[in-house]
Amino acid sequence: MEKKYNGVIIPAITPLTDSYELDKAGVKNMFANFRANNVSPFILGTTGEAASLPVAVKYDYIKLAGSLKQTGEKLYVGVASNSFEESVALSKFAFDNNADAVAAHLPSYYKLSDHQMKKYFEQLADQCGGPLIIYNIPATTHMSVPLKLIDELSYHDNIVGVKDSERSDERLNESLQLWSQREDFSYFLGWAARSADALLSGADGLIPSSGNLFPGIYCEMMEALKADNRELVIELQKKSDAVGKLYQADRLLGESLWALKVLMHESGICQQYVMPPLQPQSANEEAGIIKALHEYLKNEGLNLKISI
Repeated sequence: MEKKYNGVIIPAITPLTDSYELDKAGVKNMFANFRANNVSPFILGTTGEAASLPVAVKYDYIKLAGSLKQTGEKLYVGVASNSFEESVALSKFAFDNNADAVAAHLPSYYKLSDHQMKKYFEQLADQCGGPLIIYNIPATTHMSVPLKLIDELSYHDNIVGVKDSERSDERLNESLQLWSQREDFSYFLGWAARSADALLSGADGLIPSSGNLFPGIYCEMMEALKADNRELVIELQKKSDAVGKLYQADRLLGESLWALKVLMHESGICQQYVMPPLQPQSANEEAGIIKALHEYLKNEGLNLKISI
């Protein structure tokens, strides 16, 4: 059973210039790399530094991403904000610019009751103007959306799926029991370390940040799944883990986003600037990251520059 919303969706970084404007050439390179590897972009999420971006940059990104979309492709746009009005406005702008669905996590300032969480997503779904994906990420919102609540929301006409980045094997298994057989609701895992487990157990797709650099790993993983090649799915998980380690190991989330951009810059995709409050690390750190990338490429027999 193939659902409307499925497959590999990459939580795209936001390429920036040294003056903190959108690096449009970088976006075009990145999208070309996504297209070459048959994956879809999800812009303005956590990996995209959305919480730190000026509204003008968000609108520029949405407009450019929408213009780059080609026939048969899907575009997902993050619209989360602590301002409900801003989330609604971003949603409507996204749908006016070729977005297929928008995604939103909870506002991250006030601790919310279950009732408040449910009401928030219902109101957003009522007003956003199109399909909405619930995004659960306690690492940044400091709240977990209960599965029971998501299941109740899943019957709203505009709520079409969930992206879950909560690192819990129990929650992953319970989610798949709830939704793997639901034709009208999709489950996406945003936890790259469990990509193979999720797909082999019935997940509809993945949203792995490592796909910014090597989207082909996850495209190949999906193809292996379709061919019922479980051994290859598991082998590709090891490659995913190795790529994630290049920029995530022993780093805070914000530090890892800078490190990921360093790797993408070294691969010829985009510039490596991050939006404050995120900051670059030392020159030694940067050199170490680049060295690790070259060692990985040598071990895998890959070329440095990504084909775009």
